[in-house]
Amino acid sequence: MQTTTNNNIAEIIQGLGLPVLLLAMLAMMMIPLPPLALDVLFTFNISLSLGILLTTIYVKRPLDFGVFPTILLVVTLLRLALNIASTRVVLLNGHTGTSAAGRVIEAFGEFVIGGSYAVGLVIFAILVIINFVVVTKGAGRVSEVSARFTLDAMPGKQMAIDADLNAGIIDQDEARKRRQEIGEEADFYGSMDGSSKFIRGDAVAGILILFINIIGGLIIGTTQHDLALSAAVHNYTLLTIGDGLVAQIPSLLLSTAVAIIVTRVTRSQDMRKQVNSQLFNVPRTLAVTGAIVGVLGMIPGMPNMAFLALAAICGFAAMRVARRNRQPELPESKSVDPEASLPDLSWQDVDPVDLIGLEVGYRLIPLVDSARKGPLVARIKGVRKKLTEELGFLISPVHIRDNLDLPPNAYRISLAGVTIGESEIHVDKELAINPGQVFGKVEGIATEDPAFGLEAYWIEPGQRDEAQMLGYTVVDPATVVATHLSQLLTTNAHELLGHEEAQQLMDRLANASPKLVEELTPKLLPMSVITRVLQNLLEENIPLRNIRKIAETLAEHGARSQEPDALSAAVRVSLGRSIVHNVAGTRPELPVMTLEPELERILNESVQEGGNIGLEPAMVERLHESLSEKAQSQEIAGEPAVLLVAPPVRPWMARMMRNIRNLHVLAYNEIPDDKRIQMIAAVS
Repeated sequence: MQTTTNNNIAEIIQGLGLPVLLLAMLAMMMIPLPPLALDVLFTFNISLSLGILLTTIYVKRPLDFGVFPTILLVVTLLRLALNIASTRVVLLNGHTGTSAAGRVIEAFGEFVIGGSYAVGLVIFAILVIINFVVVTKGAGRVSEVSARFTLDAMPGKQMAIDADLNAGIIDQDEARKRRQEIGEEADFYGSMDGSSKFIRGDAVAGILILFINIIGGLIIGTTQHDLALSAAVHNYTLLTIGDGLVAQIPSLLLSTAVAIIVTRVTRSQDMRKQVNSQLFNVPRTLAVTGAIVGVLGMIPGMPNMAFLALAAICGFAAMRVARRNRQPELPESKSVDPEASLPDLSWQDVDPVDLIGLEVGYRLIPLVDSARKGPLVARIKGVRKKLTEELGFLISPVHIRDNLDLPPNAYRISLAGVTIGESEIHVDKELAINPGQVFGKVEGIATEDPAFGLEAYWIEPGQRDEAQMLGYTVVDPATVVATHLSQLLTTNAHELLGHEEAQQLMDRLANASPKLVEELTPKLLPMSVITRVLQNLLEENIPLRNIRKIAETLAEHGARSQEPDALSAAVRVSLGRSIVHNVAGTRPELPVMTLEPELERILNESVQEGGNIGLEPAMVERLHESLSEKAQSQEIAGEPAVLLVAPPVRPWMARMMRNIRNLHVLAYNEIPDDKRIQMIAAVS
């Protein structure tokens, strides 16, 4: 209890810091301060500004210093409060001499500018010009552009996170963390855009305060204290200039801190490492610089020693960097003895067909080399984990091998030995995908996203931020292959489930419901029929996660029929609620399209044994075109495209219209009783 009380007291005391500081600033504006207090506060202000500047240099990412806009406001108010306090002391006691406002102001007025107010005015003007015209104006412009581009790039970054999540590269927690970072980044640059106006206004206030103090001091000194005009000019001008310099130096430090943090890239690396890796990591640059400086050093009349010494330093640095960047030599390949005897052939030399195979060209080997920590291996594991969770059964391992017959940058995805997808990628580039709405064109190699056929460009890694600001979704080569693999495996999931996988599902279900499995197989249905039913469900994008419900339905209808299509239809009815939820979510109404009564009558009358329908090809083509138009209209409107038909017609209609994007064919009896139906179109 005592420890809890002490912790609460400590938290209360720690929370009083900012309110006490704000009250202190208000007190400085209203209560006269002694010169000693001014010295302490001015020294604290300079130290605080220097500490903030160093923090912006050493912080790894701008977001790691997310409280900077708030600190900027507080420090600016502190400096203005100090200006008000020092102005009061200068005007009240300036007639007594240059030490009236404390030792700090006197030191800046006497030592820094040599006791000459003319020199002080020039130095103050130069500081104001540097701060106001150069640093503050540039930082404000960069903040404004960064805020706008950060907001414009948010959709592309969100889609990149969704792509990584769908490819199984990251999980939900990591995706949530990245989305939060994107929101924090937008908030930070938006706040910096507004906070930079504080510094600009502070610079303007410094100029006005200088002239007000000088004019007010001359009037007070000559009229109230009977000082000579020269004495009044000397005292009040030096005090005012000293006060202005004490305020402008911290202001310049803060302006520089703002400029540094808004021009930093978001890479997690401090500025020292970035400068070393990007500016001083090219030996050719250092060598050429040293040669030019050396030539200048040999010109008569130039400061030869300084130039030649600097040239020698540049040459030495170039030699060190070149030696450090030199790559180690590759080990010699071992020679193969052609006379070595080959072992006799056996059945071990007959390789079975890989269920899922990935072949890569020789330039893509680093992506799949586990010794080099190839990123594609981890991506593929993520894809398998994600699809296993979504589909409800274990996805077989992906067998990866190199194929010298492929082009160097090509890869090929096969299923049961048959190629189902192939494409080419560039290992040293990144793919910028056009999601449908971008704000400009990015320079790169034009191509198509292999997974979804979207317009895309291969760009340099340094163009990533620019492409994201233009609205592109940027992914690395490993993610491109993983996404393509995920899309193909999802489309062909029914071919991944065989007899062994179906048996594993039944064995796992038997651990929880042994009587159900015992009654179902092999008494009612053989495993081959159960496997075919599960394949039918996967073929229509219905996951097997609710395997218990599926088994209960098969046990219920297995005594009446062993036809896989009839059993699949019965399972679809029992899973109707989850099917409709996957299509339309939790909305109370389900927008559906139906067939015109005459067309539905023709189809019902044409149903043949086995679920086939005998129709003229021209009629099927017209029906396909009509449904394609309606489905596209629904997709543009952001609504699901659902075709509601009679149960006997549904299997044939689903097969014929499978290649229509985002079209879901449901039967009347698959709609839950509590789901309202909204008729939006009748297809003729």
